[in-house]
Amino acid sequence: MASKVRVGIVGAGGIARNVHIPGYQVLDDVEVVAVCDIAPGRAQEVAAEFRIASAYDDLATMLDGEDLDAVSVCTPNVAHKEGTLAALGAGLHVLCEKPIAMNLAEGREMVAAARERDRILQIGLHFRFQPESLALKRMVERGDLGDIYYGEATMLRRRGIPSWGVFTRRELQGGGALIDIGVHALDHTMWLMGNPKPLTVSGATYAAFGPRDDVAPPRWGMWDANTFDVDDMGVAFVRFEGGATLVLRSAWAAHIGDNLAETRVLGTHGGAFLSPLQIYRDVDRVMVDITPTGLPTTEPHRAEIAHFVSCVRGECECAVRPETVLDVQAVLDAVYASAESGREVAVGA
Repeated sequence: MASKVRVGIVGAGGIARNVHIPGYQVLDDVEVVAVCDIAPGRAQEVAAEFRIASAYDDLATMLDGEDLDAVSVCTPNVAHKEGTLAALGAGLHVLCEKPIAMNLAEGREMVAAARERDRILQIGLHFRFQPESLALKRMVERGDLGDIYYGEATMLRRRGIPSWGVFTRRELQGGGALIDIGVHALDHTMWLMGNPKPLTVSGATYAAFGPRDDVAPPRWGMWDANTFDVDDMGVAFVRFEGGATLVLRSAWAAHIGDNLAETRVLGTHGGAFLSPLQIYRDVDRVMVDITPTGLPTTEPHRAEIAHFVSCVRGECECAVRPETVLDVQAVLDAVYASAESGREVAVGA
């Protein structure tokens, strides 16, 4: 593909404005040619702001009217499947924001459609593109840490319930903190562990802050406590094939000292923690701590988008394999099912 990759943006909210459109526009071999959004006037506003040629209020009209190579789906979760299937049906490659969908069944439909059309479906899991994460992944694949038997995935905010969009409405998002930010922590850690196959999950969810109006507000402003019907915290214990396990902790709001975003993996020959990346090993029967230095300062969202474009151009294989993303969604579904039933559940059941 010698000419510029022509991209359309589906959904003109914050993630499109702050991440996707700027991420494409810094690349010489890409042109963002169109944007659409169902909110009247929003696409036109964003098109004017970013000097995008065309704006639409309807996805089908954009797909019919533009000569595109790919789209970014930046809608609320409820529209991920619809937007992705429409773009794939038009023969386009898709970069869809996380999570892949509202649930595993929808995700499977999307992955099946991408395979049938032989198109790329990359999910926006940018933690995988952090320089520290890529360095640790190479070490794990090389066997430096031995057999990985345990992981911890943590993403906790002291006060960070979104006050905009539809994040706090189950029917439009599928869940709360767990599916919004927990998906990043879970995917990141499972990927570093080598993507073992999940078997069972024991989980719990809480809404300790969201339904209340008597708590200190976040810097983003207060959410609508009257319509809040999702989790503001989720925790889980996951068992994998081969015996490995993982602990997941995710919260939009908690009484903690500061926000926490941590990943830990333990192997038979070494362990690792990030961020910052620290490696712990035995060398000649001596315990050694290693802090890698000199890593690139690449912004992971930009790297994610550049990778997608390279895949569209046929220059590399997509690093975010659909099978691993479906396993992540299966775990999230299982956490919610376990929380509702009060018992351990089988993944994908």
